[in-house]
Amino acid sequence: MYQQMIFVNLPVEDIDASRTFYTALGYSINEQFSDESTASVVISDTIVAMLLTKEKYAQFTKKEIADARKTSEVLLALSAESREKVDELVEQALAAGGSVAGDTQDLGFMYGRSFDDLDGHTWEVVWMDPAAIEG
Repeated sequence: MYQQMIFVNLPVEDIDASRTFYTALGYSINEQFSDESTASVVISDTIVAMLLTKEKYAQFTKKEIADARKTSEVLLALSAESREKVDELVEQALAAGGSVAGDTQDLGFMYGRSFDDLDGHTWEVVWMDPAAIEG
């Protein structure tokens, strides 16, 4: 069965620092699709973050490139398999140089935290109780 993939393209200031940041979160870099201006970060079998220097990113758009530290361009949300995994990923992001992006959300059946990466891109990490989803 075909599984659709998503490739999230994000502009970054320093490709090497971004590589280090995302590998510190436990993600791998697909070197086949990476070079001195691009890092292909494999988040899962169906999710890839393409980190591009601003110069490289500009080749794909005629629009002004947002400074994610000053404006909100997108909110990226990742699911997690447990509350503990939410905390684990966010704590790894903070230890690698990221910053807290918002308050912890604890609704009992749903738990989430968020962080900004080195370039200000906001990532939300959310766990939802499977029983709440089913019924």
